[in-house]
Amino acid sequence: MNLEYLSGFGNEFASEALPGALPVGQNSPQKAPYGLYTELFSGTAFTMPRSEARRTWLYRIQPSANHPAFVKLERQLAGGALGAVTPNRLRWNPLDIPDEPTDFIDGLVGMVANAASEDPSGISIYTYRANRSMQRVFFNADGELLIVSEQGRLRIATELGVLDVAPLEIVVLPRGLKFRVELLDAQARGYVAENHGAPLRLPDLGPIGSNGLANPRDFLTPVARYEDLKQPTTLVQKFLGELWACELDHSPLNVVAWHGNNVPYKYDLRRFNTIGTVSFDHPDPSIFTVLTSPTSVHGLANLDFVIFPPRWMVAENTFRPPWFHRNLMNEYMGLIQGAYDAKAEGFLPGGASLHSCMSAHGPDGETCTKAINVELAPHKIDNTMAFMFETSQVLRPTQFALECAQLQTTYDACWASLPATFNPNRR
Repeated sequence: MNLEYLSGFGNEFASEALPGALPVGQNSPQKAPYGLYTELFSGTAFTMPRSEARRTWLYRIQPSANHPAFVKLERQLAGGALGAVTPNRLRWNPLDIPDEPTDFIDGLVGMVANAASEDPSGISIYTYRANRSMQRVFFNADGELLIVSEQGRLRIATELGVLDVAPLEIVVLPRGLKFRVELLDAQARGYVAENHGAPLRLPDLGPIGSNGLANPRDFLTPVARYEDLKQPTTLVQKFLGELWACELDHSPLNVVAWHGNNVPYKYDLRRFNTIGTVSFDHPDPSIFTVLTSPTSVHGLANLDFVIFPPRWMVAENTFRPPWFHRNLMNEYMGLIQGAYDAKAEGFLPGGASLHSCMSAHGPDGETCTKAINVELAPHKIDNTMAFMFETSQVLRPTQFALECAQLQTTYDACWASLPATFNPNRR
């Protein structure tokens, strides 16, 4: 099923696991089909403009309200509190996947954040590592989750159905949606952006026109699938940064039918239609934006999800790698596969880097020297996929991120080999 609403929010989607489970002509009949309960799942305030509103009507075996009190878990998310303020450029090697049994929740490690969990804007970024499927169900009250798979296939069973996600695919889970992450391979690792602000949507195309970048038809939602299981199930929620749990006597993934636009979805990054120059100069990285979470300032993002996919390089008389720059935005980069064209070494799949507001960065010395001296001809950057979580608010590393063994203490050295080539007597 396609997710065309990302480009305008006006469209709705519907799915039913049993024929006639969706009421016709109204949302909340006195007696729902099959003896189901009606529940509204709201992702925005009731008074939001119609074009911005996100909500889904659910028809389920048991309403979500049927649960006992939540109790704070002894084991909380790894990563700890935010660490000391630093303006320095940072880069990390990939985090190891634990040897002890670890599911998606226990394997989440906080790396950077720019807002507290209760703030209505900002993002938090995690690495996930897992070697076993979840035996419990989870929902996040603090924000929408954008999951970027780097290693290992996932099966994400949600209230609205199942999404299988592999490396080079992403999945977005609305705030508050209940889900369970199952592993289809022995282990898995990747990145998670928790979006506290406006829900992600496709960026405007402006002068690009009506086509290009991520196309709405390539975003997929699940079909309805329910679990009618009367067995003990642990339900965990993240609330203001803390993990709480309660015990249910049934599976909360018991939605038989649904309709609306507050839904989970996935996207294959290989379907991104890359736009680039066919004349000269390296274009701005904004042309690689897949999804954006806007702020009240037009064009200033709470979160941009940007990718650097395989693409042809044909610009003439041009320094082709990303140019040296200082940026108002804050950039947290990750690598899914291959190599990033601005770094010769040191940036590995599963690793990450952080370049904060006005932090000078760009290609390393080896890449720069090669780009200046290479004989230019059309060539394709292939077998690669890097990405960037970009945000307008400064990202602060967690205490873990500043102290872990994976932090590269010599990252600044990658620019130290840049030679002084200035000669006032030669143009």
